[in-house]
Amino acid sequence: MDMLTGIATLEEKYIELCKKHGTVPNTSILSAFFEAEDKKSRNQRCVMSLLIDRVMYDDFHPLLELCNEINSSEVEGIDLSVRSSCSLEDQYVLSLIRSVNQKLGRVDVHDCFGTSFWRDVFSQGLSCQILNVRSLHFRKLNIVGEFAQLHTLVLDSNRVTGFGEGCFSCMPNLTCLSMCDTVVSDLWTASSALLKLPSLEDLRFQDWICCSESSSSTPLKPQSSDENMFDESKNSSTEADFSGVFQQMDPEEDDLDSLYAEVFMGEKVRKGKMLDQTNDVGLKYISTRASPICSKKHYRIYMINSLPKLKVLDNLAIRKSDRDRATETYSENFEHLPYMRKNKESVVRVLEKRETRSSRWKSRSSYTRSLCAARMGSSAWPLLHSIPFGRFQDESRSLSPRQFEYHPLDPSLMVYGTLDGEVVVLNHESGKILRYIPSHGAQSSILGLCWLKTYPSMVIAGSANGSLKLYDIQKASSTLNTTTHTTSGSVTFDEFDQLTSVHVNSTDKLFLASGYSKDVALYDIGSGTRLQVFANMHQEHINVVKFSNHSPSVFATSSFDKDVKLWDLRQEPSQPCYTASSTKGNVMVCFSPDDRYLLTSAVDNEVRQLLTVDGRLHLNFDIVPTGSSMNYTRSYYMNGNDYIISGSCDESMVRVCCAQTGRRLRDVSLEGNGSEFSMMFVQSLRGDPFREFNMSVLATYTRPSSVSEIVKVNLLAPRDHIEEQSCGVHCYPSSSMGG
Repeated sequence: MDMLTGIATLEEKYIELCKKHGTVPNTSILSAFFEAEDKKSRNQRCVMSLLIDRVMYDDFHPLLELCNEINSSEVEGIDLSVRSSCSLEDQYVLSLIRSVNQKLGRVDVHDCFGTSFWRDVFSQGLSCQILNVRSLHFRKLNIVGEFAQLHTLVLDSNRVTGFGEGCFSCMPNLTCLSMCDTVVSDLWTASSALLKLPSLEDLRFQDWICCSESSSSTPLKPQSSDENMFDESKNSSTEADFSGVFQQMDPEEDDLDSLYAEVFMGEKVRKGKMLDQTNDVGLKYISTRASPICSKKHYRIYMINSLPKLKVLDNLAIRKSDRDRATETYSENFEHLPYMRKNKESVVRVLEKRETRSSRWKSRSSYTRSLCAARMGSSAWPLLHSIPFGRFQDESRSLSPRQFEYHPLDPSLMVYGTLDGEVVVLNHESGKILRYIPSHGAQSSILGLCWLKTYPSMVIAGSANGSLKLYDIQKASSTLNTTTHTTSGSVTFDEFDQLTSVHVNSTDKLFLASGYSKDVALYDIGSGTRLQVFANMHQEHINVVKFSNHSPSVFATSSFDKDVKLWDLRQEPSQPCYTASSTKGNVMVCFSPDDRYLLTSAVDNEVRQLLTVDGRLHLNFDIVPTGSSMNYTRSYYMNGNDYIISGSCDESMVRVCCAQTGRRLRDVSLEGNGSEFSMMFVQSLRGDPFREFNMSVLATYTRPSSVSEIVKVNLLAPRDHIEEQSCGVHCYPSSSMGG
């Protein structure tokens, strides 16, 4: 066996290499030799710690050749750190890291490198055993390279919001992962990504710390060494001290039971909020460095149930009783698969059962539901696809949508109104614009749109300035040339000042308009006249008015006076049939497709389903509020009466809930591709009336230079089936208006 090169010999070799390259030995590298020799003399592991940010360009070539020599030396490991601005370019640092190869222990890096550096690291992998990365500015994390030796990954204090579908797919030995103080918020994609880690035992999205009444804050009592998840056997390759990161809480048993009870009962403890205990010691617990995912309702329950091999979550050990409780609570609050299907089935298996006419298929709907469950179960990352209608043919003008509606009969058509008062009909499958109607007079946003069902070429459009028009799209222009536009085929109605909503009844004879007033106006479509104005129907302005889907005289109103009211034109609407109240102002209301229910959406995620017949509460969807009084929430039905979708203008998430049980099926996170630092928010949304588990979302960005866009969401198609497209969007303050 070849003799390993000693440390003293290695140091001499380094000095010779410096002479060879005509440079002076770097003092920090010489210090690393001294420290390694000192550790060896005290029978400690012989590890060299190199600070790359102290390495200059003149030091690079001697150090690179030295790293190749280290692999055949008695040095047991190399730790590399970059903690401040580094004078070396990205490719030089990457060459140094890779040259250490199998003896690479810990890599501790702040984000002082460019995007290409991290893409190379995350796509090609590293041979290190511990990787600590801070201040990373990637929004979506997609680590797909080989990290075969990695057992600890620390990604605290980064701007990561979510995970790519292939993330963590090549980390077979990762046992400890910390992502405290990130921006991760989606339970579904996070748990799906983490399931790719077969050895994961210790996971952190926040830290629980305990403090006593006599002191404001003290570290948690660590476990004994044989119980510590990050013990000496797993840390044998390096002397890096991550015990502060992976320190497990070990309170007394009675105190632990009290804490667990609070954590599981609605997870009342949030970031910065303390929980008093009832034991004599007077202990308190506080969550620190919490990522947004920790504020999700039943976060701990969801993670424990989704990650069966996990032993520690947020430095709190997972006991058998916790798993039992999590299983029970999960089944009460979540749908694992659509239509309460228990187990995943492959699409092929479902198709085989249909072909063999399995007795299970008693109806076509049963087959459709099983097929939907199989397709949705195949991926947690649904397909998001922006409609590419930003430009029309050869025109240079952009069209920024403000409201949209699916066509009631043609699955390929959609109409949208723009911020400049234009009405556009497009094929939303191809993105091709078919008809264009310019604004008339002063430009004003289109806030109300409604198709006629018995006359499917007719659409009513209402603008914020009060303009109300009925258009025949067959007579509209097929180009953006406004000089050739004619008003033939349009009907103008009396204005409704500061309009926010219009809706046509089930027979296409009447429509209603509401706006920034307490009144509602009734119009006759056939004669083009306003029949009546119902005054003072609410105490504050009426944001949305909706006719029922089957009763031509029944309609509902939602107002910021916190009330939703049901009315009947057959009775003089001086008194509502009933009034149902919310705790906050109501943004909108809509009927279920069969008219059995009213879906109400009040400010900041107060979403409820009422019985249409008498207004009694049927379901409270119990979506966690943000605390913002400007977080305007909108909700609609999807898949007929089966599911509801809900989104809010201060959040980038769409929630999908079962309309029969209230259980959460999925959250869909909107992700923009335009900028790493821009986020998308929900301004409006609609379920696709022709496609199961499909919807469209009117989204806005935080980037002020962007225009809004309509994002199509297909929950049944994996995201890798099509390349995502994205346009820019603009965030406008009028997000409380209309539906």
